[in-house]
Amino acid sequence: MRLAFCGNDNASAYNISAGVLRNVCFVDALNLVPHVFLLFITFPILFIGWGSQSSKVQIHHNTWLHFPGHNLRWILTFTLLFVHVCEIAEGIVSDTQMKSRHLHLFLPAIMGFVAATVSIVYYHNIETSNFPKLLLALFLYWIMAFVTKTIKLVRYCQDGVPFSQLRFCITGIMVILYGLLMAVEINVIRVRRYVFFMNPQKVKPPEDLQDLGVRFLQPFVNLLSKATYWWMNTLIISAHKKPVDLKAIGKLPIAMRALTNYVCLKEAYEEQKPNRSPSIWLAMYSAFGRPILLSSTFRYLADLLGFAGPLCISGIVKDPSNSYLSSEEFLRNVYVLAVLLFLALILQRTFLQASYYVTTETGINLRGALLAMIYNKILRLSTSNLSMGEMTLGQINNLVAIETNQLMWFLFLCPNLWAMPVQIIMGVILLYNLLGVSALVGAAVIVLLAPIQYFIATKLAEAQKSTLDYSTERLKKTNEILKGIKLLKLYAWEHIFCTSVEETRMKELTSLKTFALHTSLSIFMNAAIPIAAVLATFVTYAYTNDKPLQPAQAFASLSLFHILVTPLFLLSTVVRFAVKAIISVQKLNEFLLSDEIGDDSWRGGDSSVNCVFFSFLENVFVILIIIGQMTMIVGQVGCGKSSLLLAILGEMQTLEGKVHWSKYSEKEDECSDPQAGTSSHHLPHMSRYSVAYAAQKPWLLNATVEENIIFGSPFNKQRYKAVTDACSLQPDIDLLPFGDQTEIGERGINLSGGQRQRICVARALYQNTNIVFLDDPFSALDIHLSDHLMQEGILKFLQEDKRTLVLVTHKLQYLPHADWIIAMKDGMVLREGTLKDIQNKDIELYEHWKTLMNRQDQELEKTTLERKTLRRAMYPRESKSQLEDEDEEEEEEEDEDDNMSTVLRLRTKMPWKTCWRYLTSGGFFLLFLMIFSKLLKHSVIVAIDYWLATWTSMDNANETYHVAVFSILSGAGIVLCLITSLTVEWMGLTAAKNLHHNLLNKIILGPIRFFDMTPLGLILNRFSADTNIIDQHIPPTLESLTRSTLLCLSAIGMISYATPWFLVALVPLGIAFYFIQKYFRVASKDLQELDDSTQLPLLCHFSETAEGLTTIRAFRHEARFKQRMLELTDTNNIAYLFLSAANRWLEVRTDYLGACIVLTAAVTSITEGPNSGFVGLGLLYALTITNYLNWVVRNLADLEVQMGAVKKVHSFLNMESENYDGYLDPSQVPKDWPQEGEIKIENLCVRYENNLKPVLKHVKAYIKPGQKVGICGRTGSGKSSLSLAFFRMVDIFDGRIVIDGIDISKLPLHTLRSRLSIILQDPILFSGSIRFNLDPECKCTDDRLWEALEIAQLKNMVKSLPGGLDAMVTEGGENFSVGQRQLFCLARAFVRKSSILIMDEATASIDMATENILQKVVMTAFADRTVVTIAHRVHTILTADLVIVMKRGNILEYDTPENLLSQEDGIFASFVRADM
Repeated sequence: MRLAFCGNDNASAYNISAGVLRNVCFVDALNLVPHVFLLFITFPILFIGWGSQSSKVQIHHNTWLHFPGHNLRWILTFTLLFVHVCEIAEGIVSDTQMKSRHLHLFLPAIMGFVAATVSIVYYHNIETSNFPKLLLALFLYWIMAFVTKTIKLVRYCQDGVPFSQLRFCITGIMVILYGLLMAVEINVIRVRRYVFFMNPQKVKPPEDLQDLGVRFLQPFVNLLSKATYWWMNTLIISAHKKPVDLKAIGKLPIAMRALTNYVCLKEAYEEQKPNRSPSIWLAMYSAFGRPILLSSTFRYLADLLGFAGPLCISGIVKDPSNSYLSSEEFLRNVYVLAVLLFLALILQRTFLQASYYVTTETGINLRGALLAMIYNKILRLSTSNLSMGEMTLGQINNLVAIETNQLMWFLFLCPNLWAMPVQIIMGVILLYNLLGVSALVGAAVIVLLAPIQYFIATKLAEAQKSTLDYSTERLKKTNEILKGIKLLKLYAWEHIFCTSVEETRMKELTSLKTFALHTSLSIFMNAAIPIAAVLATFVTYAYTNDKPLQPAQAFASLSLFHILVTPLFLLSTVVRFAVKAIISVQKLNEFLLSDEIGDDSWRGGDSSVNCVFFSFLENVFVILIIIGQMTMIVGQVGCGKSSLLLAILGEMQTLEGKVHWSKYSEKEDECSDPQAGTSSHHLPHMSRYSVAYAAQKPWLLNATVEENIIFGSPFNKQRYKAVTDACSLQPDIDLLPFGDQTEIGERGINLSGGQRQRICVARALYQNTNIVFLDDPFSALDIHLSDHLMQEGILKFLQEDKRTLVLVTHKLQYLPHADWIIAMKDGMVLREGTLKDIQNKDIELYEHWKTLMNRQDQELEKTTLERKTLRRAMYPRESKSQLEDEDEEEEEEEDEDDNMSTVLRLRTKMPWKTCWRYLTSGGFFLLFLMIFSKLLKHSVIVAIDYWLATWTSMDNANETYHVAVFSILSGAGIVLCLITSLTVEWMGLTAAKNLHHNLLNKIILGPIRFFDMTPLGLILNRFSADTNIIDQHIPPTLESLTRSTLLCLSAIGMISYATPWFLVALVPLGIAFYFIQKYFRVASKDLQELDDSTQLPLLCHFSETAEGLTTIRAFRHEARFKQRMLELTDTNNIAYLFLSAANRWLEVRTDYLGACIVLTAAVTSITEGPNSGFVGLGLLYALTITNYLNWVVRNLADLEVQMGAVKKVHSFLNMESENYDGYLDPSQVPKDWPQEGEIKIENLCVRYENNLKPVLKHVKAYIKPGQKVGICGRTGSGKSSLSLAFFRMVDIFDGRIVIDGIDISKLPLHTLRSRLSIILQDPILFSGSIRFNLDPECKCTDDRLWEALEIAQLKNMVKSLPGGLDAMVTEGGENFSVGQRQLFCLARAFVRKSSILIMDEATASIDMATENILQKVVMTAFADRTVVTIAHRVHTILTADLVIVMKRGNILEYDTPENLLSQEDGIFASFVRADM
């Protein structure tokens, strides 16, 4: 057949006798002109432009969209392209009915399509390179196209073409579109004045685009890139080359920053205040209502387009014949339907993702605004609220971590609330149209089963809550075990505590079982409801209708049922979140309306000590604090010294009286000088200035040592050095792994109390303020340090600067240095004046002070001890790093080259080995059961649909037989759904149970060295975060992953079975899918880690602000902390935004792939034209693929991240345990061993680990039964190692210790440790009763326990407690003083009737009085036992029978104290002299 423009079969085709414009063919040719004109003009410009691309403004100006009507133009152009496609299709379909080819029917349309595409590409390039003049070409094109199309339309009207004719409709629509595009172009000329005007308008890019740091471009890119997240490609591809870090994701655009949104929300909230109490809901609506409406609109469009699937299926499966074209007939063409289905899917998915994106962005903006609101409120909270427990830190942390997230999630799900009802109603109407009354039966099944879903969802939430309670309790116990692990091992109590954790874990597992059961029920309902509904519908239809069921009806209704189930399943979730959101808003409201500091902070009739005290103080006394002088405040504990400082700082509730800060140096009620040393006269009068304040309880930031000291002031090296020297911090800093750049605080290295306190004092000294308040800075320091701090820091550093100092202290020996003294008692000022005044006026008080001054506490080695513990924690850095590198997971199977490619390979590789470990830890039987039941379930589900296809394709089917088989298969499918969901959860539970059990036992039996080297937080993380992931997150992910994968595979199998040609098209789609998932997984993992890692600092910042409120307000640093909070919030939000954009990127791509699969399936099945039942089946499955493809990838990515937890737990499982078995059987050891308490140490060599140097070298000693032995030596001389050697806590690699004739290395560890007693330097108590603390094994009678308490002089105190022996001890024994705790430890040692007691520096952390009690008890109650004392103050062992002096692991002196003292030049003698 020859080609001709107007066709060869019509002679009159070229006839123009009736006028040129009356000839159809000529009008069509005329329509070609504008398109050719555009292509002719724009191609050269485009190519020249692309050649000089490099000359463009900075890179991200590519996204600068500044022509008015930008989005409208894109929408109109896309509509135009769609109409062109219809025109082409109409032309081709008409052409097939002609005898010869008529090119004029479709060629102009094809050219028009090309021209429209070129126009938008051309426009985009001109806009980004900012050459508006070149837009004239487009302007001319729109005019020409409009004119030619109008001519064609007029021509049709003259010929009387009816409106129902498709060609007439298309031409009419095109005239309108070209007219609108012309209007858009005129508007650009009007606004930008680039032509026809003298002065064109100047434009500047928005601030965000001028900032190179902004990498989140979603708000700035064009519509196509917005819809497909094209701009994300660079990030996702670069993630493959190097990990995504915070630098790669840059800053948030201004409109999304927490500050911007905070201002919006705050204004909306404050506006309501004058009339009534403000509502957060209204504020949220007025601040974020518009984006929510936009998102809902997208959602509605997507839901309505979703119904195109079932409708097109029924159209395609009916397969009618063709005739000449009206609009209806055109829509009956199967190929047209296939293309329409494809376009509808693409649009539906684009709208759906747009809706998700908008809600996510709004949710994140809302969360940022709420966090800023909460933070600003925290900074103004009244202190009494916190101290009186009206607002606990826990509540504040919950607001930040939980309530704001609840609201954010509610926003994410918000559009569902109004979209779902519409979706359900539409679905039911369409079903009724297809199947009549029987459709309502199926719908009724779904609606009736939906409430069960809601019931299950509420049960799930309950189970989750109780699981959380148990896991908190388990963590608390685990934490206690880890903190007191040394004691537990020394007393051989690890199994008792281990059992207690296991008990809690069993309770937790029971509630996890309920959780798992409800999860699997929920999954089961989701899978079974559609099967049940379809079964009910089709069985009803078979028995009520005379006509047999047609494939078109069957598969369209199947597809509709799938659509209906989703909203009903989600409804329960959305309702649950709505309820949670309402509760969260109530909590937020309460918090935002709570008391603030300032004028409004006192409340009438509140008579706590502070308030009464303050009113007293102000009524009776006027206190003077004089400029440039040192005022000391002294008095007993609890007499209100700290409260006085807080009152001066304005933190207390003032009942009457006021604090006056002087403007200059005139003396007034409260006199003090303004900001540091500058000429004070230029400063405006402020109510009060910044005060350098060191609180009684040291407060550190999670930052480096240096940042903690300079605290936001400029760094001055000289000053910094002077301050660290004055506080003797240098030796401590030298011990830290990175010096003063080491992170300290909650998440950093744990410092001791004294070290923390010295850092806080250093902070106060370093600040350049004129007033310094130090609240008991010496409390945790020993005498040397206190003196040094007093001399260097206070007398020299502060006094030289003439700074005003208020010092609260218990160290009365410093009173002579004070310029002014305030003595307090019971909240009143007892005396004030100089020391001389008090000496003259109140002799009794002065004498009392004098006696106290002489009893200076000899706390010699306290600091050395602190440094020692720090050094112990620090020095094994090498081995610590081995532990932290858990990621060096056995990759032996590959040759490790340390080049980039291996790293990349590891980054893209799924951790299959870890997955296998996880699966097998649940047991092989369950694993087999899970795999088998999964495969069986999916086979049955495919069989159901296959049977439906055969049944509906038969013309005279045997109804009863088919219905029976269909019912049996459906029933089997429903049962299998339940079985599979149960097996997965069951397997997950077993795995979780085994992993936790193994981990706990491994850790508890680990060597003590492991605990010295591994940070406590790291171990706790395995029990908290990682165990939680293994318990609750991996099973559902695994279930979802296997389900979506098998669904996709069965769908592909089914389509290929129906139309084998589909397999050919599958190859390129498969390759595309492989690369999408590969790139996405890597980027998603990085972004998820970024999101997690940026969340922690944010939460910590909130809690540390709440803890250090008084300090922050005293320093007047609120603004700096606010700024920091905004930065941290924005950092976390940008990570979350990128993660969410990456998810959208993936979903858009997998959805488009799914649409391509539907298109290929439809086209191949139509071309092959087999039995129509299987066409329907193929299409139905193709439609389900679009839903499940992205779940496969998302679940894979999630599983990869979650498997990290299993990997970390496994890394601990490979650790070596202590060797608990001895050569002797426990039954061979005499019951009362050791009876005498005779100790022989023969040639003892000890080291901490095989690869370390020995700490004791060939030590020999003999201790007679009942002897009291003292061991002393400088720090690091090996005295503590010797005490640990008795318990085999260290590696004895040579020599031996023989106790009562038995070599201890032959004993089982448990037996050995349970027969000796020890009192450690740090007193450790566990939460529980006093009885439990003294005797966890419950072996002793009450009399025995009371006797022990009496000996330790605690009997009266315990008797006075409610419950006596059953009185509770709080965590760590916080409700007793340190001295009392140490006495409890003594009682504990006494309860265990052991003939050997070892005291390891037991008096180091207690006061003189308690120490005297201890010494006395040891001399009397332990008179017949062998006592080995490791001395920290030498005078404690002067009464011993034998003294051993050690140095560097060797014994230097070994004799009675008298003999050693007589050697003038001996080491012991020099120690004693130093201690006097």
